[in-house]
Amino acid sequence: MAPPPRRLLLVLLGFLAAASLATLAAAVYEDQVGLADWHQKYIGKVKQAVYHTQKSGRRRVVVLTEENVIASLDLRSGDIFWRHVIEKNNPIDQLSLSAGKYVVTLSSGGSILRAWNLPDGQMIWETNIQTSTSSKSLLHVLSNSKVVKDNLVLVLAGQWIYAVSSIDGVISWGKEFTLDGLEIKQVVQSPENDIVYVVGIAGSSKLAVYQLNAKTGEIVKDAQESLPDGLCGEILLGSSNVLVALDETRSALFIVEFKGESISYNKVQISEFVQDFSGTVKLLPLMSNGIIALQSSSTVSLLKLKGMDGLEVIHSFDQPASVSDALTITEKYEAFAVVQHVGSQIEFIVKVTSDLTNEIIREKVDIDQHRGSVHKVFLNNYVRTDKSHGFRALVVMEDHSILLIQQGAVVWSREDGLASIVDVMASELPVEKDGVSVADVEHNLFEWLKGHVLKLKGTLMLASVDELAAIQALRVRSSEKNKMTRDHNGFRKLLIVLTKAGKVVALHTGDGRIIWSNLLPSLRASKSGEMPSALRIYQWQVPHHRVMRENPSILVVGRSGASSVAPGVLCVLDSYSGEELNSRSFDHSVAQIIPLTLKDSSEQRLHLIVDSNSNAHLYPRSLDALNSFISEMSNQYFYSVDIQKNAIRGYSLQKSCDFNSDDTYCFSTKLLWSIIFPSDAERISVSEARKMNEVVHTQAKIIADQDVMYKYLSKNLIFVATVSPNAAGEIGSAAPEEASLVAYLIDAVSGRILHRVTHHGAQGPVHAVVSENWVVYHYFNLRAHRFEIAVIEIYDQSRADNKDVLKLILGKHNLSAPMTSYSRPEVMVKSQSYFFTHSVKAMAVTQTAKGITSKQLLIGTIGDQVLALDKRFLDPRRSLNPTQQEKEEGIIPLTDSLPIIPQSYVTHTLQVEALRGIVSIPAKLESTTLVFTYGVDLFYTRLAPSRTYDSLTDEFSYALLLITIVALVAALFVTWIWSEKKELRDKWR
Repeated sequence: MAPPPRRLLLVLLGFLAAASLATLAAAVYEDQVGLADWHQKYIGKVKQAVYHTQKSGRRRVVVLTEENVIASLDLRSGDIFWRHVIEKNNPIDQLSLSAGKYVVTLSSGGSILRAWNLPDGQMIWETNIQTSTSSKSLLHVLSNSKVVKDNLVLVLAGQWIYAVSSIDGVISWGKEFTLDGLEIKQVVQSPENDIVYVVGIAGSSKLAVYQLNAKTGEIVKDAQESLPDGLCGEILLGSSNVLVALDETRSALFIVEFKGESISYNKVQISEFVQDFSGTVKLLPLMSNGIIALQSSSTVSLLKLKGMDGLEVIHSFDQPASVSDALTITEKYEAFAVVQHVGSQIEFIVKVTSDLTNEIIREKVDIDQHRGSVHKVFLNNYVRTDKSHGFRALVVMEDHSILLIQQGAVVWSREDGLASIVDVMASELPVEKDGVSVADVEHNLFEWLKGHVLKLKGTLMLASVDELAAIQALRVRSSEKNKMTRDHNGFRKLLIVLTKAGKVVALHTGDGRIIWSNLLPSLRASKSGEMPSALRIYQWQVPHHRVMRENPSILVVGRSGASSVAPGVLCVLDSYSGEELNSRSFDHSVAQIIPLTLKDSSEQRLHLIVDSNSNAHLYPRSLDALNSFISEMSNQYFYSVDIQKNAIRGYSLQKSCDFNSDDTYCFSTKLLWSIIFPSDAERISVSEARKMNEVVHTQAKIIADQDVMYKYLSKNLIFVATVSPNAAGEIGSAAPEEASLVAYLIDAVSGRILHRVTHHGAQGPVHAVVSENWVVYHYFNLRAHRFEIAVIEIYDQSRADNKDVLKLILGKHNLSAPMTSYSRPEVMVKSQSYFFTHSVKAMAVTQTAKGITSKQLLIGTIGDQVLALDKRFLDPRRSLNPTQQEKEEGIIPLTDSLPIIPQSYVTHTLQVEALRGIVSIPAKLESTTLVFTYGVDLFYTRLAPSRTYDSLTDEFSYALLLITIVALVAALFVTWIWSEKKELRDKWR
């Protein structure tokens, strides 16, 4: 039996250990939400907006965006009440409000009409409509008091017009127009009766006007007229019986008057009444009281219709400017808004259509200059307390952000350009400067002690409600995740994203806040109306050694137009501030961008930009970079995948361009090999290669019987998947006998096919990821009616003799022997396929600093969540009954399907709507990787595939550890005293 002091010591140690374990076990629960991850919701660039500002219910604006999102936003804060992200294969054409309580949307070329409940966004009904063609569709809600009780919605598509009840979605009537090739362009409701005017174009020059009874669909009158020149399709109703149409060359306007069954017209040249007319012209949808708006490359002109005689310019606004639709204020007058740039501000002007000289509002509003120009404006009015009318406007900017302007100020803004990210990269934050004041040290020490005392009270369940709230706030504040300097674990970084609008945005990984943003001038729309396109973003310079004092920089590459042969543009930005350091316009196109591993003396990374003529251009254009490249040019190879021509080609580089020998930075290419797939049998579906920055810890893999297998780690390995032409469509478009998928492993230098496998009865879409010596790809099995994931691992047999320890000691191994792609490699391939539950949108693999940590596949599922799947489940060596040695190695028994563990979802219960991409970024801590997922939403988190084996958690209680040590020391001292007294008593006996 243990002496009483020793027994007391064991009880004390047991109590302290249990308390410590309890503290550690509580470190992964509810109070940690938001500490290591964040989620941001967006909607995209707004293309249509309707207001709901009735006294009953919340004031809101319902918007339709280019990302195919319907959303209801709070007018006071811009927060999302509700939203629906619709699949891209079901594009929404228009939206409107009906009966004050329904949001009606028309999609899929006029074939699907839906009604949503305005307060909560629940779908009320859906109606499928038969249309003859997939032409542009129109949606019109009848508002005349004589027919509004029927709550009818007009749907126009091709040659058809339907009237649908907005209450239950029942089709009241439908009418097909018999005129061949008719395409309906405009529908207008008469304010005086239940007549609806329908305007359409047959061919390119025949104009047709129909008058229909809105209740029955009966044609009351119709008139047709062939115009001498073609029409471009833009038509507006200038007054009750006069149309204004833009001709095919966009240089003249037709003024068309229809009376009864006759049509008369007059053609006027735009140059006659618009000075300095140039560029592309389009009609804006403003139409009221004979006022129309005409936009050219330099001005926005307000025109007054003078009957059939012509048009006169009432007012002109210099571009960039935007004009809203006419808004009915009272029965007597309507208003519209013009928003234009004036210096560093935007000017918000509201005019009345009946008197353009009268301005109701003219306000100047300060905005961020990195938002670009105004693209669209949606006007709304409200009644002030003094019964006068006030106005607010929802403004859509060039960078796809939206602002609500009211009373000369920006009420709220949303950075919805982040819903259209095209590329992502990570950049380090600045190093923390040395030197801290004594006051700061004392303050931080006091805060540290105070925090740990509060945490200790929380651990011992002695904290009050206020103290618990203070503990949670302290955890968020003291986590240091939001500091603007690097941390020793590498968790704090900048996520630099490139958006579709050509804007570069830096997000802090701590909380997702925007550190800086820059709408690049070279990627903004030109005056001719040509829209540039942003392509990729790369690391340009990471300072080391001699240039350590310089900030790192990034490279943005784009095109000056939407065409693939448009000249390219290049911009260099400071990673810390977003300041544009340099920009350059190319005289060549951008077909492919190849970042090289080479750097010049200033640590700038070399890049090759390949144009459409297969010539390679070196950047940066400096003599130092040129010398570095020429010395290694013989070892530079690249390949291109031409999906249109169904071919893959490999190239080497030669010294000068054939067409421009004076340009020393231009290099011609030499075709080394090509693989052309027969188009009647195979179509390229996807191609993938290893990431250049991937780190591999070891080439050797020890298997169960203590044997060694060497991974085939060539960075020239590319994976290509082809599908049969019949299986290139949607799932189920081909029979199993007609469908097949072929997977290739190809050497990019020699063009040699290292491995080929055919999956009969398989169909795309195919998603794949390549890492180390393995490839994982996802497809659909038509025979089993299930999705599958297949894995291929490739091993280097030429190094199989390196298992002899004696050869290693004597130096006769070939581990350091040079490898060349021109020698035929001896490879061994292992493969396996498994059933998988979900359809996949994106795939990635975790990356860590040293490549030691186990790999996990990051799978973006059809449910817009990210699943982390351990690579061990995709080991091709899995068997039904693994041996004891294989179990010790970690091989899992074979099953026909891969498990879906709910706890493996990286996004927890959150969804990243319209998920498009997953990026894994290594942290300095080997156990941890940073995961960023983007789509319409953004999600960021930290992931430890093998758990955090190399660090303590953020919630580890140092105070409790200190108390434990003190208690142990005190207990040892007390027991020592007791032991001495006991020995003294024993000696006196």
